[in-house]
Amino acid sequence: MFEVMSAKETEVSSRPQRRRFTAEYRRRIVKEAEACAEVGQVGALLRREGLYSSHLASWRRATERAELAAQAPRKRGPKPKFDERDRRLVELQRENDKLKARAERAELLVEIQKKVASVLGIPLHDSDEKL
Repeated sequence: MFEVMSAKETEVSSRPQRRRFTAEYRRRIVKEAEACAEVGQVGALLRREGLYSSHLASWRRATERAELAAQAPRKRGPKPKFDERDRRLVELQRENDKLKARAERAELLVEIQKKVASVLGIPLHDSDEKL
């Protein structure tokens, strides 16, 4: 009358695993959903497969993006290769930009210090005048 179930059948995993769908499965479901003509057929398809409408919506968007990307014109010829000098040049350019920004901030701070000193009446001696 009562069946004895093993511990494996009733055991719940400590960490749930997300379902994974193959690309072929996704394409098949999208095609079936597009073929549905009557009201309620898409819902029945989703219930039969155990899917949510958000699955179908995201799969449709992915399909549209893939089609648009396939239609986009591609540049012909070999891809440009970056050698070590080009990478170093880009790295030095970034470093140069950072140092320029830092120097501008330092000059701005010096100007602010000069203005504060003049407002407070504190005499400053310029190191530029000694040179």
